[in-house]
Amino acid sequence: MIDQRLIDFLDEKVTLYNRPDFIAEDPICIPHAFQKQQDIEIAGLFAATLAWGLRKTIINKCRELLAMMDNTPHDFVLNHSEDDLKPLLNFKHRTFNATDTLYFIAFLKHHYQRHESLETAFISPTGNTTKDALTHYHDYFFSLDFAPDRTKKHVSTPQRKSACKRINMFLRWMVRQDNLGVDFGIWNTLQPSQLICPLDVHVQRTALKLNLLSRTQSDWQAAEQLTQQLRLMDLKDPVKYDFALFGLGVIEKF
Repeated sequence: MIDQRLIDFLDEKVTLYNRPDFIAEDPICIPHAFQKQQDIEIAGLFAATLAWGLRKTIINKCRELLAMMDNTPHDFVLNHSEDDLKPLLNFKHRTFNATDTLYFIAFLKHHYQRHESLETAFISPTGNTTKDALTHYHDYFFSLDFAPDRTKKHVSTPQRKSACKRINMFLRWMVRQDNLGVDFGIWNTLQPSQLICPLDVHVQRTALKLNLLSRTQSDWQAAEQLTQQLRLMDLKDPVKYDFALFGLGVIEKF
């Protein structure tokens, strides 16, 4: 059992941080600059993939990348010429470089030529859990015959025991539905109850302090362990507590 006082405390923090006021300083502001679903998906995927380091730098680099796509990412992915790709050769964020960028573009073109939404990339034929979805997405993403090995470090999979923090964050953005204006809730195959909490160093540190997590390794098992505790507080929407744990860790230095 989880103490009701802790539940009440975290519910208050969810209410505090799950508000549009905080979008501007978070990478989720990148997909929020778009209205078309496919643009939201592509911008969101890049924002989540590049989300390590200082948030201000992440946001600036995402804006730089999308400007190279004329701020119409879906149209760019489908209709770019070889000349259009040349500016992307200069893009770099930490260890994410031009090779990775160009492969992401190639994969997205391959996918959107065949599907209306990126959601289908996360629909596994073998299971319906988030673990199944992430495993399938990873394998599908690298199914093109020219997939570079170096890009694999930028797309996590539970099969390598990764916590998959960034891609779980992307799924939160796409799947959670609460009409509060932060998460988009535009995908319906996975349900909010199935999501796994994005586990970064701030969330993990806060969860350990609150005794919501005992595992000190930042891996898939820890992400599942934390999410199971959050489900005891809200079975239908456990990952809403990501707002509370992240806000406590990053903003309040809990």
